[in-house]
Amino acid sequence: MKKFLLLSACLCGLFAKSVDFDTILNETLKNNLELKAKKLNIDKAKADLKKAKGYDWGTLTLGEEISRTNNALYVFGMKLESREATFRDFGFADFLGGVSQALQMANGDFGKFSNIMQDPNMQNRLLSTAPHDLNNPGSRTNFKTKLVYEVPLFTGFKLKYAKEMAKLQVKANKYKFSHDKNKLAIEVLKAYNGTVAAKYFIDALKKAKETTASFVKMINAFYKEGMATKVDLLQAKKRDNEVKAMLIEAKNKYNLALSYLRFLSDDDTITGVKDFKIIYPPNKPLEELIKDALKNRDDLKWMRANVETMQKKVKMDKSDYYPMIGAHLEYGFNDNHPTLSTKKDYYLAAVGMNWKLFDKSRSGAVEKSKIEAIQTNYYYKYMKNGVKLDVKQKYLNFQTKHAIVKEKIVNKNLAEEILKKYTYMYKQGMINLTLLLMKEAEARKARAELIKAKYDEALAAAELKQAIGDLLKESK
Repeated sequence: MKKFLLLSACLCGLFAKSVDFDTILNETLKNNLELKAKKLNIDKAKADLKKAKGYDWGTLTLGEEISRTNNALYVFGMKLESREATFRDFGFADFLGGVSQALQMANGDFGKFSNIMQDPNMQNRLLSTAPHDLNNPGSRTNFKTKLVYEVPLFTGFKLKYAKEMAKLQVKANKYKFSHDKNKLAIEVLKAYNGTVAAKYFIDALKKAKETTASFVKMINAFYKEGMATKVDLLQAKKRDNEVKAMLIEAKNKYNLALSYLRFLSDDDTITGVKDFKIIYPPNKPLEELIKDALKNRDDLKWMRANVETMQKKVKMDKSDYYPMIGAHLEYGFNDNHPTLSTKKDYYLAAVGMNWKLFDKSRSGAVEKSKIEAIQTNYYYKYMKNGVKLDVKQKYLNFQTKHAIVKEKIVNKNLAEEILKKYTYMYKQGMINLTLLLMKEAEARKARAELIKAKYDEALAAAELKQAIGDLLKESK
């Protein structure tokens, strides 16, 4: 059994993975699924840019139309397209029949034939004859193969501004993704340092448990010698159990914190953490930090790119006041069966222009774009003011938290020294147990407050770094 326990301990030590902040941050930025999903917004913006650029090249389309009809107009057109139309298709057979009748009536006399043909009744009869071959053609199957190229020649600068807007949105999404990475880094820091704090709370409570256990042992010995009462022993045991319950709760919080770290990093092998991570901001005056923030903040750059995008949109909407010019090139084949014969081919080249001379809706669209551009610019200026305030608040908060840590260290040392003195005084019978337990609680509280103060300082430092826009630049 001992060998089994020893082997289990060795295996746990072998597969244990205790990580520092830089490791967990790298894993999170690499593996976090939500961040991966947000990064795809950059690819979507690039696809929009590719689409906008693609319009410059126009479209090349291969078409194949197969149709069958007995519609006189369509059949005649199909025969013309395939260069197969004859005089019979025009109905000349019926016309020649009328002429033949006139010749029979003239009995070969061309003079009489001429008079017959000049007779208005005969002319009206001939011209009124419905050509059977033209009006009642047989059904025809037609194969039309064509290659069509259409390209915009001038779009009133609409494509130009569409491409510029798409480029700006690629930049904007890159800035937005970088901002999201910084937000995630802060979340990782909170989770990591929270886990470290939970670990140190466990250590502090273990120390408190050792103290309360020693009280129970000491008072039990005094009780046997008649130097302590039963109430004193019960009070000591009660305090020892209270600390034991706190220790169980602290271990549970530590395990929950580890689970969240595993979730963020998508790494289920993490079993522990190392020391607090404090990313100290640069030692600069507040005004310089504000200047750095206005220069470095990715969310500010993102909003600025959106402002520029809306300004381009105003220009793009004004493109409707210009003519639209495009070219159409077509080459194809027509026949009653599939063919690529040059005897059946045709071509078509055309340039077209479409110019709206009157459209009152255009001015409304342009006006709306101008309002949206102004609105976005207001949001940008509002964000700049918000960044200044954010830096000021984070700066003051860090200064406060940094100073508190120093005081909490002193307070913790004093509380532990006082506990030692009071323990000695209790052994000498100079104080009662209630006072000793009160000093134990004060020492335990002082340890907890120091741990929390260190966590608060680390978070305040990172938030100030984030506020000036360079958290990830120096977090590694």
